[in-house]
Amino acid sequence: MKRIFKLYFRRVKRRRTRKTPGRAEFLLLKETARKLVKERLEYWNMHYKFRYVRVSIRNQRSRWGSCSKSGNLNFNFRIATLPPNLVDYIIVHELCHLGEFNHSEKFWNLVAQKIPDYAELRAELKKIRIS
Repeated sequence: MKRIFKLYFRRVKRRRTRKTPGRAEFLLLKETARKLVKERLEYWNMHYKFRYVRVSIRNQRSRWGSCSKSGNLNFNFRIATLPPNLVDYIIVHELCHLGEFNHSEKFWNLVAQKIPDYAELRAELKKIRIS
């Protein structure tokens, strides 16, 4: 029994984790992400016209973005490493939470107004590990 246990765990591949960037690389990516997010947020909000208070770029471990009830939008600094279509999906997703603070059908209809293929983009984004 013990031998089978050892053989099983010897064959299981360990998940690879990305190396955490150094301080200089983090700051560079953070500023790149800040510029990118502000530019795209301005572009997409021309359609939605939602009011947001603050935009923060953070080192989040499990989220690409988040939105608070008080209107603060938070994005992961690694958003700068994603393809443009995924960046736009994340930004529109969080922006739409300002209009509908849940994942109801009404929320997804808001997202679909500008990102009709959101389901495929969401599935693609789930395949990418953040940390």
